[in-house]
Amino acid sequence: MKFITLSHLRQLKIEGNKFASLTAYDFSFARLFANEGIKVLLVGDSLGMTIQGHNSTLSVTVADIVYHTAAVRRGAPRAMIISDLPFMSYSTPQQTFKNAAKLMRAGANIVKLEGGKWLVETVRMLTERSVPVCAHIGLTPQSINLLGGYKVQGIDELNAERLLMDALALEEANAQLLVLECIPVKLAERITKEVTIPVIGIGSGNVTDGQVLVMHDAFGITGGHIPKFAKNFLQKTGDIRNAIRDYIYSVETGIYPSAEHNFK
Repeated sequence: MKFITLSHLRQLKIEGNKFASLTAYDFSFARLFANEGIKVLLVGDSLGMTIQGHNSTLSVTVADIVYHTAAVRRGAPRAMIISDLPFMSYSTPQQTFKNAAKLMRAGANIVKLEGGKWLVETVRMLTERSVPVCAHIGLTPQSINLLGGYKVQGIDELNAERLLMDALALEEANAQLLVLECIPVKLAERITKEVTIPVIGIGSGNVTDGQVLVMHDAFGITGGHIPKFAKNFLQKTGDIRNAIRDYIYSVETGIYPSAEHNFK
């Protein structure tokens, strides 16, 4: 696989070609995913739940993300790696710059922040300092205590319009990528068409430019509640390499996510 860059992802959007991504937290899975053709890997603060066993992402530290980013980079030297800035690690400019630098030095190509228009100045300051940013709106797990649970966002017209305005403002601030989590498919389609940057969906239908899944959801090893948008690709194939290929094919052809995985 050639080195995957932001220019490559932008060209995929222009050409109308979808791309698949997965979370990764260690060397072995990162190498496996990259070898099978996954172009984009997310070192997500979801590791707080999937790896550490907590009931939310809030306990994850910058040191945790740095550690896992370095391992993933060693496993996938040519992939695009997005790394999360975890809860309360970007509350002030100085703190944000310091923590973003740690992730980039560990091997991230781009850092991900959760939030809407209130992040505009932060996004602008980071990109001015050569740190690419992936914005994340919709369901933002770091705000779980404010949201009152893992709930679909943007259902009513007012909140849908707010999310669209957030997306446009973040793009204007020079965000390079946008993640939409758990929003109605019609809203996801509207946002994807309105912005020129690549949009990665999770629980937002097959209308976005790319898809991301937590690897544990993609292989049916999630404990407890299984998200509506999740699909176990290992169940049908019985082999993890074939499951990865099936996931990529299903995303690229628009087979996944299907109507049963969507929120209306």
